[in-house]
Amino acid sequence: MLLYIKLYFEFFKIGLFTIGGGLATIPFLRELSIKTNWFSEMDLVNMLAISESTPGAIGVNMATYTGFLTGDFLGGTVATLGLVTPSILIILLISKALKKFKENPFVISGFYAIRPASIGLIVAATFGIVKVSFFPNNINIKAIILGILLWIIIKKIKTNPILLIFFSGIIGIICKI
Repeated sequence: MLLYIKLYFEFFKIGLFTIGGGLATIPFLRELSIKTNWFSEMDLVNMLAISESTPGAIGVNMATYTGFLTGDFLGGTVATLGLVTPSILIILLISKALKKFKENPFVISGFYAIRPASIGLIVAATFGIVKVSFFPNNINIKAIILGILLWIIIKKIKTNPILLIFFSGIIGIICKI
């Protein structure tokens, strides 16, 4: 029972302070992995890959995955509820107040001030994922080559993202074998 309470409150904190979408949860999840040892950095990379590949919000998918990894079905449910509770509460409060203050210059400035923080969280997450993916213990040549090939394909061919995810998964399976 204590595990579920801890899962809820850890993800409640992540949901409360994550501004900018699902990718902004990654630095918080990395910190959570260090603090709790519920999952490794490589698990975090795998969570991101699975969350990006499956329908739904990345942050919610990652919370569900972490909760399930830690506490089975109930853990996944509790972690997900913990993550979305702050958003629901904040939306309810803001929707009432925003009608009155949406033209207020302080409110407008506040929304502009949040943007750099969101970008910073996403950039930090990107660097963390690149470090773990390409340089886990030593240089991962296969991952670097795959990354370069996918970047070239994206820039030159402008192919469907679903095909990129599919082929990336196949190449990842082949490289792992």
